[in-house]
Amino acid sequence: MPIISFSKVNRASLQVDPGENLMQTLLKAGVPVASSCHGDGICAKCRLQVVKGFENLSAPNDTELFLREKFKLNKDQRISCQSFINGDIEIDASYW
Repeated sequence: MPIISFSKVNRASLQVDPGENLMQTLLKAGVPVASSCHGDGICAKCRLQVVKGFENLSAPNDTELFLREKFKLNKDQRISCQSFINGDIEIDASYW
């Protein structure tokens, strides 16, 4: 089972089922995720920095590719509402 760990916050790691949506998994665990579109893939506020395990997330879909270009995201950032967990990752957010 994949594990989500957190880079700079003192928060316990989360063990999750493969294929789970990153944003929804974090919200269910009580981890705040910024969003004004509630995961509809419009605002890109739910972007997270992937510190380790970038390859363990699903490939970006068309919605995420559009948002990445529109908001000029760094290469290490992913839109959490559009990302699915396939393996261990370490993440961070500017607001944590």
